[in-house]
Amino acid sequence: MNNQQQFRAGILASYGATTSEIDELLAYNHNVFNHYHFNHSITFPLPPEAHLAVWEEYTATAKVVGAYTVLKQHLVQFQFPILKGISETQAYRNATRKGASVDDMVEVTGLVLQQPEQLQLRIHQSLAGNIPILLPGNREDFVSLVQALTMRNEPKLVPPSMGACMVSGFNNWDRIHRYRQQWEFQNPQNCSASNWKLELQRLTPQKELYQDKFIILSNSPYSNVAAKEIGLEESLWQRLSLTIRLEHECTHYFTHRLFNSMRNNAFDELLADYRGIVAAIGYYRADWFLHFIGLESFPDYREGGRLQNYRGKPPLSDGAFNILQALLKAAALNLQRFHTEWSNDLKTCDRQIKFLVALSYLTLEELAEPGCNLLIQKAFEKSHIS
Repeated sequence: MNNQQQFRAGILASYGATTSEIDELLAYNHNVFNHYHFNHSITFPLPPEAHLAVWEEYTATAKVVGAYTVLKQHLVQFQFPILKGISETQAYRNATRKGASVDDMVEVTGLVLQQPEQLQLRIHQSLAGNIPILLPGNREDFVSLVQALTMRNEPKLVPPSMGACMVSGFNNWDRIHRYRQQWEFQNPQNCSASNWKLELQRLTPQKELYQDKFIILSNSPYSNVAAKEIGLEESLWQRLSLTIRLEHECTHYFTHRLFNSMRNNAFDELLADYRGIVAAIGYYRADWFLHFIGLESFPDYREGGRLQNYRGKPPLSDGAFNILQALLKAAALNLQRFHTEWSNDLKTCDRQIKFLVALSYLTLEELAEPGCNLLIQKAFEKSHIS
């Protein structure tokens, strides 16, 4: 066990964790963010990723004919309904895995949305660069989009506390078909089916040429928390919820793009909610974060709170989960104290980015430790932001 692990283990022991619980939490809270980018200076905003060009085209067309129509033309999952077992049918597998034409498939009855005309498609400028946003008109359509685009059109459960979904590694067959058309144009004498099969094998490792990232948002109250629960009017809370949710997901995009990591993990959620809350109201409220994850009455946990969605695989034991809750409360309060103390220094976009980078060097145990201010300041020195 290295010095950092011993330090973290000592903090966990001070919270009453047993030897086995310490081992669980050391593994669960292990920092997997890759900071190799920060061996040199990084300039923001980051350049757009390769998939942005086609999504900007989708967005422009959506302004004329509507987002649902555009996406149904280009994303094959929009051609299929949400139906148990559909992902195992030959037609679905051929369409989504091989890019086969859907023209003669009887299973192609279309993705049913309650308000297809309300679906919006936007390009949002995030800290990590522009990213496409899908915003449906109601909760049911949000669930349908998540099921179609991340669950292979299967009617799997989408937890009520889930109001956004970051989609990464999405195989966009429209981009592959466009690539093939260009390849055939450039190789008119050498573009047989067998040659295309070889070209597709060469394309496969170049994921940036056909895999997309985008965000699906709902317009429901953030974390399924009602406005009255945090003392706000409905209309204000709906506006704030959308901002928190959007910037939360963009923080996952930030860590994915800069650190090659985006996990269903409590520390990731702490960072993302921090950014979302600050973007929405200009400062950080630990009590909001604790309410969002089900710890507003700590040490009691509210069943159905968001934290249970991030218990890990395999899930943390009950004892380790209780320790995790205590760590999160302490970390959130420390984060609030630090932000309040440094608020004037965290107003500009570049300083906000640098702060997120600094936090990414820490673990949950370190952020929960009373001396975390010094650890954060040291982490500031490791980042190189222009």
